[in-house]
Amino acid sequence: MGYGTILSPVLIIMGFDPLIVVPSILLSQAVGGFTASIFHHGFRNVSFHPSSKDLKIVFVITSFGLVATIFAAILAINIPKVFLKTYIGVLVICMGIVLLSKIVFRFSWKRIMGVGILSAFNKGLTGGGFGPVVTAGQVISGQDHKGAIGVTTLAEVPICTAAFLTYVIGRVIKEIEGPILDLPFRDFFQKIFSENIFKWELVLALLLGAVTVAPFGAFTTKKMKTDRLRVILGILVLILGIWTLVKTYL
Repeated sequence: MGYGTILSPVLIIMGFDPLIVVPSILLSQAVGGFTASIFHHGFRNVSFHPSSKDLKIVFVITSFGLVATIFAAILAINIPKVFLKTYIGVLVICMGIVLLSKIVFRFSWKRIMGVGILSAFNKGLTGGGFGPVVTAGQVISGQDHKGAIGVTTLAEVPICTAAFLTYVIGRVIKEIEGPILDLPFRDFFQKIFSENIFKWELVLALLLGAVTVAPFGAFTTKKMKTDRLRVILGILVLILGIWTLVKTYL
């Protein structure tokens, strides 16, 4: 949660091209999220058995999320970025306040659908705001705290994968001359894996880091007490919201 929100500006400040940063983060987040999901399931923070409620929540969030992401990406073309980032920041801050106030609703599939649509809509609009909204939204909707973290981790995998593929293919289409269907497969893949699209040193470093910390994050979640975990989630979500606004206006 907050992986892309924090890492993206840090890498840009370090001098990396934003066009290189975005696909690198998306790919590492997808791989790291899948790895972390295995450990969350292994530590019993969450259950991803075929008939489990947690896996059904992942399916609902992902299904509605993919549609919302595409719609939001189209809509984002005509909306000022400052407005979008302000909206995300205020929304995340409000959810952090609700978490700290300990307001909880009874579990509802309609609320989970709403969380999936809203969070993925945010992802499509600005590239961020998915993890904090999904995690906080699930907890507010009555989902177990540890389960919410595990569900968010797995739900980010298909969302980030779809965003990664869309971004990379879009970059290739923009760079080639003529219809993409006329481009030989070999040339197409050479374009995808070229230095213009990827900086492999950065990709490998992010992948190594994401996979390495995955078991530690899942283990920490397992050991954390529920009440304390909600407070930590609330504070973290609140900080991410404030960080978003600060990054937007300063």
